[in-house]
Amino acid sequence: MQTTLMITIAVHALTGVFWAGTTFALARLEGAYAERFFRPQMGAAVLAVLSGALLWHFLHEGGVGAPEMVLSLGILTALVAAGVQGAMIGSARRKLAQAGADETRLRLRMVKGERIASALLAITIVCMVIQRYA
Repeated sequence: MQTTLMITIAVHALTGVFWAGTTFALARLEGAYAERFFRPQMGAAVLAVLSGALLWHFLHEGGVGAPEMVLSLGILTALVAAGVQGAMIGSARRKLAQAGADETRLRLRMVKGERIASALLAITIVCMVIQRYA
């Protein structure tokens, strides 16, 4: 069990850091390369959520106290961040591939998506850090 827990924590941390880190960076870079990072970001998001669910099963199954409430807020903001990225960046990315697409408008949409998602992921990170002390 201990090895499984350590591997799950490592997967959760690594994929979460990649997802949040690229989101923060792309938000600051005005969305440059957002279309190239979309698939790796979404893959990392899926792995972060799945490994987080496994960690919940290992560490928080049973009662619901203050730490679980704080983590629930973090989970919610992470899921909304993934949805925002999927909706705003994913759709803009598909439209960019079409001939005659308004590239400026679509890039602004991707930047907005990255900025919204970065704020939500910042809340997620804060929730993970403080949950132990709630």
